[in-house]
Amino acid sequence: MINNYLNTIGLNALKASKDLSLLNEKKKNKVLIDFYKNLKLKKKDILKANISDVSKAKKKGLGKNLIDRLILNDNKINYIIRSIQEVIKLKDPTQKIISKWKRPNGMIISKYTVPIGVIGVIYESRPNVTSDIAILCFKSGNAVILRGGSEAIHTNKVISECFRKSLKKNKINENCVQLINNTNRKLVDYMLSSMDKFIDVIIPRGGKNLVKKVQTTSNVPTIGHLEGLCHVYIDKYADLNMAKKITLNAKMRNTSICGAAETLLIDKACIKTHLNPILQLLSISGCRIIGDKITKKNYIGSNIDLATEKDWKTEYLDSLISVKIVNGVEEAITHINKYGTQHTDTIVTNNKKNASLFLSSVNSAIVLHNASTQFADGNEFGFGAEVGISTTKLHPRGPVGLEQLVTYKYLVKGNGQIRP
Repeated sequence: MINNYLNTIGLNALKASKDLSLLNEKKKNKVLIDFYKNLKLKKKDILKANISDVSKAKKKGLGKNLIDRLILNDNKINYIIRSIQEVIKLKDPTQKIISKWKRPNGMIISKYTVPIGVIGVIYESRPNVTSDIAILCFKSGNAVILRGGSEAIHTNKVISECFRKSLKKNKINENCVQLINNTNRKLVDYMLSSMDKFIDVIIPRGGKNLVKKVQTTSNVPTIGHLEGLCHVYIDKYADLNMAKKITLNAKMRNTSICGAAETLLIDKACIKTHLNPILQLLSISGCRIIGDKITKKNYIGSNIDLATEKDWKTEYLDSLISVKIVNGVEEAITHINKYGTQHTDTIVTNNKKNASLFLSSVNSAIVLHNASTQFADGNEFGFGAEVGISTTKLHPRGPVGLEQLVTYKYLVKGNGQIRP
């Protein structure tokens, strides 16, 4: 039964992806306009469904960070709508000539962008992801199969139906966007093991266990990141007020996102001036601090727990940060490249040489100078929204938006050439 259900969805997606290739940018944007209008009209239904999902999630004992991601309100729905409007403004990434050249034999070669085809996305908690993925995949010419978490099933159904109604209104194949309504976990196993003939790539968005399962068991190529173990390094040349502001934002603005800082590194040359003001600010803001021996010795606030090797490898996703004192920028880089997850890391410094060394040597998808790690977000990059963050070195890397959801092919035009 599961096989038949998912195979039908897969066949529908293949057909829809071919239909999508015939759409121009104007037609795609019209669908997106109707989609956000539908969301406005169905706002009460979305919130009602979300209340039901949140209530059930709390009864199941889901963690606070998952509940926070699940909750929708007027502001979050308005944010979803603004994301759609931003994507509408962006250029269609398909059918672009990236480069073009002429060979000595007269052949003209063009490198040309095309959609990937069918994208499967397995995700947890955040219902806004349903909208983000649908709009990005659709505008980039890809059909999408959505498999959200059971905790958000009712909210996801309403949002996905809003998109399908906008497709139907514009006489476009509704199966450009399909939501798997069955919450049986065996469906995920089948998607990963037996749908490679339908799905071109699978993108996981969720906790470590989900992402690890997808990356290790999928027969379909995957895009994604396992963890967001992000670092803030305070260099000895850092402006104190800037360092305080960036560290607080990187850790406490939203502790449950993958761009939240988990480890704070401080140059030992500025312990006397920077350590206590920064840690005290974190503490009064509700952040628990775990530090190495030097941090414990120099911190004048309340007692802090001693950090262990495990702390440097832990993504807390909570109001908790590990602090380590390092001997300059090179030791900070070594620590990040050893313990980080190649996600997002930042240096706070007014020294251009140290900043340049950090930016070029830290082996992460996103590296920042004098800015918060919480900017690790497709919307903040000007992508309108994101399907996720990729930490792999192969295409794509970093926030995955429209431009990252296309591949390319070569168009070669001749006039009778044959190879000697």
